[in-house]
Parts: sequence; structure tokens; C-alpha cells
Amino acid sequence: MMLRNIGSNWVLILVTIGATYFLTPFIIGTLGQEGYGTWTLITSMTGYISLMALGVPMACVRYLAQDVAEGDARKMSQTIGSCAGLYLLIGMVAIMIGAVLMVLFDHYEIPATFQTEALVAFGLMVLNVSAGFIGFLPEGILFAHHDFVPRNLVRIVGILLRLGLTIGLLTLTASLVTLAAVQIACLAFDFSVTLFLIRRRYPEVHISLADFDFGMVRRIFSFSVYVLLLTAGARLSFETDALVIGALMGVGSIPFYVVANSLIVYVMDFVIAIAAVVSPMATKLATEGKSDELREMFLKWSKVALSLTLMVGLFLIVFGPTFIGWWIDPSYEHPSGQVLQILMVSSFVFLPIRGVALPLLMGLGKPKTPAIASLAAGLLNLGLSVLLIRPLGLLGVAVGTAIPNVLFAALVLVVACRALDLTVADYVKYVVPRAALGALPIVALLLWFRLGLHVQSFPGLMAAGSVMVLLFGITWIFFVYRRDPYVDLRPHLGWLRVWTGFKTMREEAP
Repeated sequence: MMLRNIGSNWVLILVTIGATYFLTPFIIGTLGQEGYGTWTLITSMTGYISLMALGVPMACVRYLAQDVAEGDARKMSQTIGSCAGLYLLIGMVAIMIGAVLMVLFDHYEIPATFQTEALVAFGLMVLNVSAGFIGFLPEGILFAHHDFVPRNLVRIVGILLRLGLTIGLLTLTASLVTLAAVQIACLAFDFSVTLFLIRRRYPEVHISLADFDFGMVRRIFSFSVYVLLLTAGARLSFETDALVIGALMGVGSIPFYVVANSLIVYVMDFVIAIAAVVSPMATKLATEGKSDELREMFLKWSKVALSLTLMVGLFLIVFGPTFIGWWIDPSYEHPSGQVLQILMVSSFVFLPIRGVALPLLMGLGKPKTPAIASLAAGLLNLGLSVLLIRPLGLLGVAVGTAIPNVLFAALVLVVACRALDLTVADYVKYVVPRAALGALPIVALLLWFRLGLHVQSFPGLMAAGSVMVLLFGITWIFFVYRRDPYVDLRPHLGWLRVWTGFKTMREEAP
């Protein structure tokens, strides 16, 4: 079930990446570099309103998953009703906070051609984010039931809808207001369809404010306050850079950083697709007292997360700048490419921890240390970025993001291993060595394509990527996962059974 759910998350992310592949250059080309920079500034600032969720969504999933595992219908109704009331209250407060942020936004040096529509678009995005809080509830209900596949199907349709609306409406009216209106339309579609889906699949589930319970609210906040710190730290680490660049270098410099960071974010999303399933599953296994299965899940999926990060990350380090230059514009290749390479190197350490160790701790109800560490890392990121942007420019912002992420990952790994009665050496011994050695032929192949064949065109990039994936698959099947105690890929492949049988007979022959 975990593989199916995680697989559906991966499909969703691939569709998202595909949509972004078309939308990013289209929006930049339609609105211009300053227009796209202004839009990024709007989404970054309004994104901070999401902190008003106060960690309720993750707390909702955790406690609902526990209620489902225990089969307690009464507690489930109390959790749903309490979360619904909190979301509505938070949404109203968020609108007021959005008004304050609009005043701060007006102090940025927005190009004159975008000033009026930027304010209108900002207001619409405030409404979109505020209304989006209640949208967390139906998603949380499905996640608590480990029902990721239908939820992701709805999200995929929503992405395709946003793609079509953005291209169609921006072609007719190229404005920031149009972009904001598309987000609101897609939110309405997502919420209504997901709610309909819950009513069809789980008729016994009722969303009623009459089930609001102050005891449950206290229980939710005892957990969600740490999720709030965790979210605030993540926001500081990945959303503040655009604000720093806009304030100290101008909105015209934001796209160079955002384009590179967007590739990192999508790699991170691909790994975090594991996290969405790990957290409720950890709650379920802990509730059932299955400690051995918890340790197995942690080690197995950590190795998978590192493997995925290596596969995509090595390609981005070698060919990422070339791809950006082809994808957006040649002027982006050098500045965006350097940012991408710095961020990607740190992601080899950060992403496997963010994708598995962190959600496992949240599922176990141990959020305190990672939450405080996340906030500290976010503040350190902000401080380093401000300190380094003047002497190093965009590279300084990238370094200021990379260092705190690595430190955060190291601390969370130690905490997770202690929670599962493992040593860090046990973790490293299973997860790292074979994956690191398996990466060497991948690096050699990519460097041969780049330095030997001088690949620059898109067909060349596709060829290099395809051959790399093939070599990666062979290396991981026959070496990295060979005789793995938790995952052995060969028995799942028919043609490999023949190979394995042949080798076994040969070894047993006198």
C-alpha cells in the first residue's frame, strides 16, 4: 500500500513538473522578467499567511490517522469538527493579516506598469490563501485513511485545469490579476471535488461544527505549535530568498534565483512524496506497537530517498545550467546554473532526512526538537543570506540556504535514530555506502556526455538523461540493492528471475 500511495504522489509531481516546464517560460515571456519577478514576490509574501495554519493540517492528519487505526468514530468526528472550526477562524484572521502585508508590499519598488494590478493581484492571493485553509480538511481526511490515489487524481486534474486556464486566459489578457484569478478558480474546483469524493467513499464521515470540542482543540495545539515552528523554518529557508533579493537587488533579479530554486523544490517535492505517506503510517505502526516495522520503514525509504536524490541531483549538477539556458533563456544559464549547483549539493544531505526522518518523527508525536531546529535553520538562512548577498550576490543567497539545511538534517537524523533505538552508524552503514559507490559510474557517464561529447542541445540532454536512467537502473538493481535485507528488486522482474536462476545453478554446479 505504501508503494502504491507514494507512486501516486510521484505521478502527481511529474505532472506538476511537466506543467511548470510549459508555464514558467510562458509566464516569463508573457509578463516579462519584471512582471514574473513581481508575481514571485506576491506569492512569496502571501505564502507567509499559510503560517496561520498553525500546524493544524499535520496535527489533523496525525490524530485522524490514530482515530482511524483505533476505529474510534466519536473521536474522529470530534477531530474533524474541531479542525473545521479552527480552519474557519484562521481564515478570517488571515484576511486581516493579509491587509497588513499589503501595506508592506506597497513599499517595494514595483515597476510602474504593474503597480495597480499588482495590488489587486495581491488582494486576490490573500483571499485565495485564506480560503485555502478549509481546503486542508478534506485532504486530511483522505490522507488519514491512507487514500492517496483518488486524492492525487483530483490534484492532477486540477493541475491540468490550471495549465489550460493560465495559457488560455494569459493569452487573452496578460496580467497579474489573471494569474491570481486562475488560482482561486482551481482552489474552488479542488475543494468541491474532494469533498464530493469523501461523501461518496466515506458516507459515515460528517463535517459538522457541532462536533467542535475544546479538549480536542487543546490536543491539536499541543502538537501543532511545533508544526508551526517547523513550517515557519521551512518558509524562512525556501520562501524568504525572493524577499531578500527583491529588497537588496531588485525584483528583476528574483527570476534568476527562482528558476534555479524551482528545480530544487520539485526534486524536494518528489522526495517529500514519501513523507506524506510515512507520517500517517508511522502513527499507525506506533499505535499498533510494531517497532521493527517502523525501523524497517525508516531505513528502507531513507535509502530510496537518497537514491532518487542522487539520480536527479547528479544530472542537475552536470547539465542543470545547460537545461536552464535552453528552457528559459541563455542569459539564465550562468547565474541560475551556479545557484542550482550549490543548492543541489546540500540537498544530497538534506532531502533524504526531510523526506523520511522528519515525517517519521512527526508521525511518532516527537516534533519538538526538529521544529525548533527548523526555525533556527530558517533564521540562520535569513541572516546568512542578508550577510552574503552583497559580496557574493545570488551565490551568497544560495550558500546561506545550503549551510543551514545541512546542519538541520544532521540534527534530525540523530533524533530520529534515537527514537527508533538505532545508531547513526547503523543508518549510514545501510543507506549511504552502496548508493555513493553506485553514483560513481553515473557521474563518469554524465561527464563523458558533457566534456567528451559536448552536449548542448535539448535532444542531447534527453539522450544523456535517458542513458543515465538506464545505467542507474542497472547499477541499482545489480549492485546497490543486491541482497538488500529490506528491498531486493530482482525477484520483482521476470527476466531477472531467469538470470538469478541461471547464476544460482552455475554457483551450485560442481
